[in-house]
Amino acid sequence: MKIGMLMIRHPQTRISPIMPEVVTLLQGWGCTVDIIYPEEQATQLSTVHADHDLYVLKSGTDLSLSLAGSLHARGARILNPYPVAATMRDKIVSTRILQAAGVPVPETFVTSHPRRLASLLDSGPLVLKPYRGSQGRGIHIIWDADELDDVSNDEGPVFAQRYHKPEGEDHKIYYVGGQMFGVRRIFPAKTYAEKIGTPFTITPELREMALRCSRAFGVELFGFDVVISEGRPYVVDIQSFPGFKGVPDAALRLADYIYAAGQRLLNGEPLISAGVTAANGVAV
Repeated sequence: MKIGMLMIRHPQTRISPIMPEVVTLLQGWGCTVDIIYPEEQATQLSTVHADHDLYVLKSGTDLSLSLAGSLHARGARILNPYPVAATMRDKIVSTRILQAAGVPVPETFVTSHPRRLASLLDSGPLVLKPYRGSQGRGIHIIWDADELDDVSNDEGPVFAQRYHKPEGEDHKIYYVGGQMFGVRRIFPAKTYAEKIGTPFTITPELREMALRCSRAFGVELFGFDVVISEGRPYVVDIQSFPGFKGVPDAALRLADYIYAAGQRLLNGEPLISAGVTAANGVAV
């Protein structure tokens, strides 16, 4: 089995042991694994072909996503599929899909300029985020209309959600092949220990939310962030291939899932396990 992994190289000061271990495990199981760093090369588009049995889209950069799209257009099989990864990357589209699936999310607004949100502040504060942002970058909690003048919309549409004050730490739910893992984490996490967080038992309500997310996007490898406010959970972000920090034996679980997906393809079976289909029109 030949696997191509689209990744970003992290600085040596950043501890990130999971994916290197995933690669080692896959190689030990007889796979040929090629690591592709799109930012570190000049790719001639005419040479982009599906040369691997399976591609793994781990990097969330714009270049990696576009390269994955180019591979998808050439018939490559990608985990997660490019249409799903692109949809999850866009908070406007992914939030509407979550709403339609009955997943609780904060009241959400989109506009072309922050000042157009001023009247909404009469009902309470808003959280403004880059609509294609990640890792908590560029987030502003806005209480007063004057604060909107300090928010830039240079990166495209303005995405805003009603602010719900969290009760304690944020909750992350990780989903790997039908298995679910909960991690409580300080936000924003600064140290590696804070990023690892603390495991917690997933409640039936959170489990149902995870299943709805899986069905909505037609995938079984993802993560999402939950804020609990006044006893109610709200999904505030979803990621196609998160870091899975804090998940027990994360590398082994991920390697096993990737290997099984590749085996399904080699056997002429669908990339995603039978029974997982997108309920909201995301073509995989």
